[in-house]
Amino acid sequence: MSAVIKTPTALEPVQFKSFLDRRVEPKWLIEQRKAAWQQFELMDWPSRKSEEWMRSDLRGFHLDKYSVLENPVDYKPVSEHGCPIRLMEDVDVGGRIVGFDGRLLHTSLDQEIANQGVVFESLESASVNHSELVQKYLFSTIDSTLDRFASLEAAAWSSGGFLHVPKNTTVAKPLHVFAGMSDGGCDVSHLLVVLEEGAEATVLYECSSVTATASGFHCGGLELIVKPGARLRFVKLQEWGDRVWHFSHQRATVDRDATLQWTLAAMGARFSQVNQQVSLIGAGATSQVNGTMFTSGKQQMTYNTTQYHLAPHCRSDFLYKAALQDSSRTVWRGMIKVAPGAMKTDGYQRNDNLMLSDLARADSIPGLEIKADDVRCTHGSTSGKVDEELIFYAQSRGFTRHEAVRMIVTGFFQQIFDRITIESVRKALGSAIARQVRQYD
Repeated sequence: MSAVIKTPTALEPVQFKSFLDRRVEPKWLIEQRKAAWQQFELMDWPSRKSEEWMRSDLRGFHLDKYSVLENPVDYKPVSEHGCPIRLMEDVDVGGRIVGFDGRLLHTSLDQEIANQGVVFESLESASVNHSELVQKYLFSTIDSTLDRFASLEAAAWSSGGFLHVPKNTTVAKPLHVFAGMSDGGCDVSHLLVVLEEGAEATVLYECSSVTATASGFHCGGLELIVKPGARLRFVKLQEWGDRVWHFSHQRATVDRDATLQWTLAAMGARFSQVNQQVSLIGAGATSQVNGTMFTSGKQQMTYNTTQYHLAPHCRSDFLYKAALQDSSRTVWRGMIKVAPGAMKTDGYQRNDNLMLSDLARADSIPGLEIKADDVRCTHGSTSGKVDEELIFYAQSRGFTRHEAVRMIVTGFFQQIFDRITIESVRKALGSAIARQVRQYD
């Protein structure tokens, strides 16, 4: 590691000390934050010499524009300020955690779910009310030394949520987590989800800005811990404003005979850099990750995904689809890793790209790293334009060209929609994508 870089994006130690002084937290958490801050100070910003960042341009990013460490105690937002909320439409949710600009607005949980011993509250309060439980799992899967953004998030998170579902407990209703952001706002948040052995739950998580053109900065962490025999359905919708810088480290561990279905839809942000990994750590574990990306303007989305098979007889299935307009760009780097001894692995990854402009660019970089025998690991990637014959056919049936393209784009994503078990969520994601389609000339 090098010494601290003196750049316009530096944060000062005095700011961090003031941040800590305002917080009421257990000693272990304060020490965890201090250790992460020391890492942050020692590390450089990611370099384009590294494989994960070589296609990412951070020259327009200036951290000192955002109130990462301010979190003033006298600032108390009272509502989501008109941020669109999509995933709750026609869904009877069992509880909510709502935040805005990195501050908690409110939480709720149905009494019958609470009576089951389920913990669902802000991460801040859970670190006090359930200190030992949170300490056991917080940053147990994410390495805060991965890069400077990971260290910053571990040191300075100020909002987020904690879900803990006890052994053999089924949460019948979906639980909803929402993060909103003002124009020019900042959200440094962490979501920690733990399902004990034999538990089952569905989590709907969405992020959005007050307007589609809002600016801002999001630095987030997500940990999903699925114990033996548990089943987790996790849906995330990202609709930040198109001038937001979005950085996120996301990890899931799936234990013996457990199942994870993880669906994400990414549509907002000027720039996104997401590092996502699912580790199958117990025999018979299964994961299915479905990703939809829609970009326009000069947006860039980079997703570095890893399917890490650490145990035998596990199955992983990653399917990412992207539609690109204007001069936008997507980068998908997918890796299937198979550890020694992970026999009978079945790993699959695929990335399909639909180009809606001659200026758009999609980079697909699949990879395999196999250190075990008797495995089946495959990958594939396609890129192509909308078929003009399909547009002509739809127009001959009375559709406008724009309506025809919107219908074709929605059909392109249908394979992923079909995997979602909640009908209202299927419709919400389909509508979100349809709204993004502009006139196609």
